[in-house]
Amino acid sequence: MVSIMIFVGAFAVAAGVIVATVAPQWRRIVRLMDGHVEPAFMPLAQLATAERRIAVRRWAATPVPAAVRRLREVA
Repeated sequence: MVSIMIFVGAFAVAAGVIVATVAPQWRRIVRLMDGHVEPAFMPLAQLATAERRIAVRRWAATPVPAAVRRLREVA
C-alpha cells in the first residue's frame, strides 16, 4: 500500500510539472502544430547590427584631422 501511494504521489508530481510547463505555452504549441513557423531568435545578430551602428556613429563623430580635411578641400 505504501509503495502504491509513493508511485501515485510521484505520478501526481510529474503530471503537475508537465501541466505547469505546457499550460502557459499551449497557444504557441497549437500554432506550431498548425504549421506556423516562428521567426528565428537571433539575439547575437541583432547585437552585431547594433554594434555596427554604434561604431559608425562614433566614426562619424570623431573630428577629421587637418591633413585629411585639406585633402578633401583640394579634391
